[in-house]
Formats: sequence, structure tokens, C-alpha cells
Amino acid sequence: MNIESNIEKLRVSVPAGVKIVAVSKFHPNEEILEAYNGSQRSFGESRVQELVEKQPGLPGDIEWHFIGNLQRNKVKFIAPFIHLVHSLDSERLMLEIEKQAAANHRKIPCLLQLHVADEETKSGFSPDECRRFLARGKWRDCTHVQLAGVMGMATYTDDQMQVRKEFRLIRSLFGEFKSDYFPDDDHFKEISMGMSGDYPVAIEEGATIIRVGTLIFGER
Repeated sequence: MNIESNIEKLRVSVPAGVKIVAVSKFHPNEEILEAYNGSQRSFGESRVQELVEKQPGLPGDIEWHFIGNLQRNKVKFIAPFIHLVHSLDSERLMLEIEKQAAANHRKIPCLLQLHVADEETKSGFSPDECRRFLARGKWRDCTHVQLAGVMGMATYTDDQMQVRKEFRLIRSLFGEFKSDYFPDDDHFKEISMGMSGDYPVAIEEGATIIRVGTLIFGER
């Protein structure tokens, strides 16, 4: 499999301004380097242990995105270098990220993870939980956490109408939160949604970041 050519093909189908995060979880550093040599700079990992093992042996200008469920006791291991956390899903996690970011003299951008899919296994705030989280306002005191937008996943289904409806809901919630809480904050701008199987629909519905693994690296 030619990873570099896969990236080039993908870029042709993705509009300028939409960031491609190459989902490199379970793939070795050699394959990540091949993607890097194809000018890919943003990579997504979902397990802290795997990420901290990979990161030191790879180029320093890689943007590492954490896209999985983040346990509070593991935040400290990625706080020194993580570029964007896609999975902020509780106040307690936010407070831990604030603590570890402060200890590293950093401000860590985070996306509010929204659970809109018709699947219990997916995590994240329900729309109403996220509204309550923002209304409580504790995030305003976290000066080392930068709320940068939202992330969500659609239901794993062949029903494209359902997938589109869920992406549209994520986009709508982003607009609501932007208007109500971040109207003058240029950092709150990202909508992370769409993967190998549904990224074209996600882009049509307003994604600014897509997370693509299989189309780049092949099946694991």
C-alpha cells in the first residue's frame, strides 16, 4: 500500500481549509513516517500509552491529536506536547487538563465531544449536558484550557440520511454554542466530524476537521 499516494488522493477530495487528521492508532512509526514524507503533519491517536511510546521517535513538528476516550490519570503524560484534545466530555476531565496544562506552562486546545449517535457505546456530552456544562461556566476559570469547538461521531450505519442528520445536529450545536458563549472568540471555530466512511457527508455539513485512518493506512 502506498500511503503517500493515498494521502494525495484524499487531498484531491477535501476542500482547502478542512484539516485531515491521519488516524495512526495501531500503525507503526514507519507508516507514520511514510505519511509524514507525503507532507502529512496531523496525526490522531486514541491510546495514551501508544502515543507516548511513538511521539519521541517521530519528527517534532507533528501535530498530535488525541481522539479517544481520555482518562484523567493519563492526561499528565500527553500534556507536554498534545496539539488538540478532541474528547473533552466532562467537567472533571477539564479540571485535570487545566491542572496539567498549567504545570507545563501551556494552554491546551480541546473540543467538546458531543454524543448524538444512536449508539450507547459512544461517549460524550448529550446536547443538554453540554448546554448545562457551558451554562455553569466553570470553563471560564480554566485559563490553560482553550475550548476550540466541537467533535462528534455519526451512527455506524448505511443509512446516509441518518448520518447526515446527525452531522447537521453537530453543526447546529456548534452554531448555538458559538452564538451563546463564544461570539467574539476566534479560537472556537472547529467542527471535528467525519471518518473514512462518511467524511464527504461531514464536509458537506460543515466539518473543519476530518479523522481518516483506513483510506490512508489501510485496514488494521
